[in-house]
Amino acid sequence: MSGAVPFAGHARGSAGYRRMILALFAAGVATFSQLYSVQGVLPALSRAAGVSEARAALAVSAATLGLAVSVIGWSVVADRVGRLRAMQVAVVAAVVLGLLVPASPGFGALLGLRFLEGVALGGIPAIALAYLSEEIHAMHSAIAAGTYISGTTLGGLAGRLIAGPISELVSWRVGVLVVSLLAAVAAVAFIALAPRPLGFTPVPRRTPGEPGLARKLWVNLANVRLLALYSQGLLLMGGFVAVYNFLGFRLEAPPFLVPASLTSLVFIAYLSGTWSSRQAGVLVNRIGRLPALLGSIATMAVGVCVTLVPHLAVVLAGLVLFTAGFFSAHAIASGWVPLIGRTGRAQSASLYNLAYYTGSSLFGWAVGLAFAPYGWGGAVLFVLLLQGLAAVLAALFLRASGARPVGTVAPHGR
Repeated sequence: MSGAVPFAGHARGSAGYRRMILALFAAGVATFSQLYSVQGVLPALSRAAGVSEARAALAVSAATLGLAVSVIGWSVVADRVGRLRAMQVAVVAAVVLGLLVPASPGFGALLGLRFLEGVALGGIPAIALAYLSEEIHAMHSAIAAGTYISGTTLGGLAGRLIAGPISELVSWRVGVLVVSLLAAVAAVAFIALAPRPLGFTPVPRRTPGEPGLARKLWVNLANVRLLALYSQGLLLMGGFVAVYNFLGFRLEAPPFLVPASLTSLVFIAYLSGTWSSRQAGVLVNRIGRLPALLGSIATMAVGVCVTLVPHLAVVLAGLVLFTAGFFSAHAIASGWVPLIGRTGRAQSASLYNLAYYTGSSLFGWAVGLAFAPYGWGGAVLFVLLLQGLAAVLAALFLRASGARPVGTVAPHGR
């Protein structure tokens, strides 16, 4: 017999599939619990540091900016040393830096450490979906990607929900420290569970006929469908982070007057994202990627409009709807990218993450400029404009391949 059967990916239900899913779930928890723990303590941080709401939000934006600028570099490292090894280095570095953040001597030092922490954290989302697409059978990639995204939602929820109440009882520093310790436990679980890569072939520094980094980036940036997907990350994530950045400030003010120790409980709405990101793969399999994406954006828009009602229960219901729509859209768009960007798959995923976290850094802060003078109505209008633009770009440029089911890989290029 000549040669072995090429590895087609771990099938759903196999031991390798289960270990991969559990490992990436843990990686999502380790990454996003640290990335957004500060978001749960923004009102306390604002008071302790004596800075405005928009300036306090820079503590979140600094980390997401660091993540955004690092994802391309991490994709190159992953091409050389392997997806798993690069992710292991990233998660260890992030945990070490996360443990240093609570000891920052001032607001400027805090921003610097958060930026470096974001650079380290960039190694997980920059690589995770490429790693998954190489190790999981293509028929199950959408559901697997949704499971990874659900881990990111639980990580984000845990970081905010733990840090917030502790910041009120003790201090924001202790709250962030406890979350970093939780992330360390999740990082150990990731390293222990992740199966040995079987679908990855190292990319030498120079290979005849192999496109270089610049060529891989250009091929992805020249693909209009990929640009449309990157815009989803940029615009939808920007609006999503902004809502969570400033909702705590709104709830502490009239007419709600919610105690600071309870405002972090709004992050329980993240559980709807844990569910919806998992269900996104099922939805795509039934109606196609584009209809599922547009439906998710519409759900976001309805949800954020509901938060305008000046009644706490209604605001929370709207937030649940908004969050479910966002994570469904994110799971669909991020899982779609590796199927289109086959040349430089790690770079195509990294460009999505670059756009995604640039949106978080930019709009997560910029919406505060509308919130300060115009209140929650100004913030909601800003977010609706971002969602509307995302929907228009998706409808215009993703229609050609939007109705394909999960098991069908769209052709590369236009």
